[in-house]
Amino acid sequence: MSDVASTREWLLTDTPSSRRQAAWGRRYRLWLQLRSQKLAMAGLWLLVGVVLLAAFAPWIAPYNPAAQDLGDRLAAPSWRHYLGTDELGRDLFSRLAYGGRVTLGMVVAVVVLVAPLGLAVGCVAGYAGGIADRVLMRVTDVFLAFPRLVLALAFVAAMKPGVESAVLAIALTAWPPYARLARAETLTIRNTDFIAATRLTGASAFRIILRHVAPLCLSSLIVRVTLDMSAIVLTAAGLGFLGMGAQPPSPEWGAMIASARRFILDQWWVPTIPGLAIFLISLAFNLLGDGLRDVLDPKQGQ
Repeated sequence: MSDVASTREWLLTDTPSSRRQAAWGRRYRLWLQLRSQKLAMAGLWLLVGVVLLAAFAPWIAPYNPAAQDLGDRLAAPSWRHYLGTDELGRDLFSRLAYGGRVTLGMVVAVVVLVAPLGLAVGCVAGYAGGIADRVLMRVTDVFLAFPRLVLALAFVAAMKPGVESAVLAIALTAWPPYARLARAETLTIRNTDFIAATRLTGASAFRIILRHVAPLCLSSLIVRVTLDMSAIVLTAAGLGFLGMGAQPPSPEWGAMIASARRFILDQWWVPTIPGLAIFLISLAFNLLGDGLRDVLDPKQGQ
């Protein structure tokens, strides 16, 4: 207990002795603020539960997600099949666990692609101004003019249905809001005194953007990314439902709903269970995003 108390005291001190101590102290204070928000923590633990279910699916799932048993098709939830079976006798709990890998993998892949792209475009446009700003923002406006799902469907149709095509299509439609957010943040930063002082030292525009402007945009970007993950989940599920995303027999949640929608009146659990999974993961991202917004940007949280 003494070690824990000393670590807490080291983190919460008002007079840090190093930049490292100050940085960790700030992170710990942000965590304490987030921990005080019950809804945000509920979203966080729900998200952690889904991630653990997907990560340990090979050890948790009682059946092979692709194994068919036509003699046990459309079975109701029971001790043998916790969530029942689908039209081909495949265990829904196993498919749900493995499907979390597909859905969460698509979300992570999209975020890894679009967050750096949007941040780079927005920071360059906001800092450079002039013709570069106008060109980059007009390109951004073109992508924003179309609904995300419609534009993603157009991109997937130009390629071929599949997880890779769906990730690329969603990424191509998801980056503009991040670019506009980063540009707005950059416009408030570029004329500040510390940026002017950095210019006087001879730092290049690239170094200023990379070392000073972009880090200050990260907090707002993290909040936007977290809130936008629910939209990415819904778009990925929508593409899967329309047959443009993950292809059978992949246990993607949207594709599971599509194949089971004709049983919604008689065997309601078959399409309802993956639908609830999509709802819960979207709710978790939204609750966590709201909490992060209140912590990282208190003015917007009010």
